[in-house]
Amino acid sequence: MKTDKNTIIGLALLGILFIGYFVITGKQKDAYEKSQQHIKDSLALVQKAQAKPIDTVALIQDSLNADSLAKAGAAGNFTGAANGTEQLQVIENDLMKITFSNKGGQIQKVELKKYKSYDSTQVILGGTSNKLGYAINTSANSSTQTTDLYFTAEPVKQNQDGTQTVTYKLSNANGQVVEHQFVIKKDNYMVDWNILINGAPQLLTQNVLNINWVNILHRQQLAVKYEKEQSYLAYNDSKKGYDDERAAGGADEQFKNGLTWMAFKQQFFNMTLLSKGGIGAGSTAKMTAQPGDDGDSTVKQIFHDTAALKIEVPSTASVNIPLQLYYGPNDYYILKTYDNGMHNMVDLGSGIDAFAKYVNRWFIMPIFNFIASFVSNYGWVIILLTIFIRLITSPLTYKSYYSSAKMKVLKPEIDALKEKFGKDQQGFAMEQMKLFREAGANPLSGCMPMLLQIPIFLALYRFFNSSIALRGQSFLWAKDLSAYDAIIHFNTHIPLLGDHLSLFTITYCVTSMFTSMYNMNMSPSTGQNQAMMKYMPYFMPFIFFFVFNGLPCALTLYYTISNLVTLGIQLVIQKYILDHDKILAEINTKRKQPKQKSKFQARMEAMQEQQKKMQEMRKKNK
Repeated sequence: MKTDKNTIIGLALLGILFIGYFVITGKQKDAYEKSQQHIKDSLALVQKAQAKPIDTVALIQDSLNADSLAKAGAAGNFTGAANGTEQLQVIENDLMKITFSNKGGQIQKVELKKYKSYDSTQVILGGTSNKLGYAINTSANSSTQTTDLYFTAEPVKQNQDGTQTVTYKLSNANGQVVEHQFVIKKDNYMVDWNILINGAPQLLTQNVLNINWVNILHRQQLAVKYEKEQSYLAYNDSKKGYDDERAAGGADEQFKNGLTWMAFKQQFFNMTLLSKGGIGAGSTAKMTAQPGDDGDSTVKQIFHDTAALKIEVPSTASVNIPLQLYYGPNDYYILKTYDNGMHNMVDLGSGIDAFAKYVNRWFIMPIFNFIASFVSNYGWVIILLTIFIRLITSPLTYKSYYSSAKMKVLKPEIDALKEKFGKDQQGFAMEQMKLFREAGANPLSGCMPMLLQIPIFLALYRFFNSSIALRGQSFLWAKDLSAYDAIIHFNTHIPLLGDHLSLFTITYCVTSMFTSMYNMNMSPSTGQNQAMMKYMPYFMPFIFFFVFNGLPCALTLYYTISNLVTLGIQLVIQKYILDHDKILAEINTKRKQPKQKSKFQARMEAMQEQQKKMQEMRKKNK
């Protein structure tokens, strides 16, 4: 269909009319809805004025009485524990301050003494919403959660080995007793939790302890969006070993094989329940507590987590169920001491780059810790680690540049072949391969040394994202090396970029661009990819700018220094080590030597020859 100028003008006017219609009718609709709402509000005020006043005090009292009766009914034979006043007691060791509550006879929250939150307050795990208990049969026809009952606190016991024992008891007239015994050790984040039950066959259904754990993960990091991504459920499967569930926005998980422990893991901290006898089965659910973007300072909670776990107990009148609770940092070396797989929560490599964790554990981390043992500032530790890694990988860099130098020496001959064959790409490719074979050059040999460095690149990416040693450490303008170094905060969230601008990300991108440009000049591209390679120095830094802007600045600091050191090494190699005249002499000597084709080269030449003949046949048929 032919479209003339008048048709286009008509369609444009029709579109303007439609838009105007929708705008006008929308405004009329809003005005109508406002008037109707005004009428409703006026009627509501009249009805409220005519209504009799409600005795709110009486309603509240009736509600409290009803609630008290309901609790007493659910408490059954433990009626005395149904209602009471919550009493807290605080026990400390060298590492943490633990707040216990008599309501549920449980740990309410744990304050970690050595760690600060993003707002400079102490890191707190758990809280008033934390509930960790289990169901008991309070009578023949009723049951309740221990978290709804008020236990009796006994005096704190100071043991000779330096540990402290906190005990809560629950008993009834039938001789049934529930006792929670917490043992706090010196200089340890692990708390022993022993549950002693007298009358277990009557209090527990089918000899199973049905644990219910409700938790709220509080925000601890500046980059709340990234912290959410690093917060997930972790557990140790009795058959498969360590596993985790990282579904976006939360996850529901069913345990069938049994567990030795289960944890609510955040970026740098975790809360873990361990059972010495094993956890038979269970399920968990995770729900987002508040949405919020990276810079939303109002976000205080990350996830609302719940877990329902089953532990089988002996069918005896009295049972002792030994459990443990860990409230502490995701420190690889601390978690490793417990020898139960908890150290796997420190994500040094998983999934497609699982090999990176071995590079970190056996190479990166020992060197990092050695440097940190005599250098107090972690920014300088990162710089020295960078220099060390670049120096030990410099032979690979030399080999890559030696290969590039060969290609540079051969470039005049390659250009001559291009001019000779013109549009005959097949003939050019065959002669170029012949030239490379005679000169002993391989255009791909320069790529292999770079590929061999990828494991270190990925390992360092994982390491700097998970190292708690960097948390709260400052360097230059960066206040925290484990978070982004924002030099500019925007008033809004910008898609892909966030609400800030990271200076170390900018320095990385700029140095990366210069390094890529230098590499491109030193390694002249040949063939059809020449035009594309011209834009690579600008394209990749541009992409990485958006990727790295919200990541820990320790990572971008490393990459910045790595680029500068690499550039320095390359300049030294090019100006003082590589001798292009000597390389040319080696190429000429190689040409004079008798050539023996490899099977791969023979197959490639045969294939190229066949393709050339097919192209010639097509031209004749045309």
